Amino acid sequence: MKTKATSAKNRGNKKWSAAVTDHSNALDLEKDIFKSGNANQIASSLKQSAEKSKRKKGTPYQSAMSMLNFFINRAGKNLPNKRKLTLERAKSKLRKLFGRDKSSDKKASSTK
Repeated sequence: MKTKATSAKNRGNKKWSAAVTDHSNALDLEKDIFKSGNANQIASSLKQSAEKSKRKKGTPYQSAMSMLNFFINRAGKNLPNKRKLTLERAKSKLRKLFGRDKSSDKKASSTK
């Protein structure tokens, strides 16, 4: 009788999260986009992919942010600080590209 640990071991070394990133049903990602050291490039590419995709379930903003968060979370402790900082900056840039940055939220709430 196989256990979960045995069957997971037999599947090979490739992580399921890598397969999700490579073959996502939500977005057609630019190849190696998360390896870019440029937060603007990452954010712009995610926005473009999310807006072009016909297969997403939520809004383009939700899809793009979800994929970015997924990548950060799956890397976990193995993500070097410099890469994490770049990806966190990309989140901020993505918010701005979609008009969801906190500074615009403060302006909107102060005018109510």
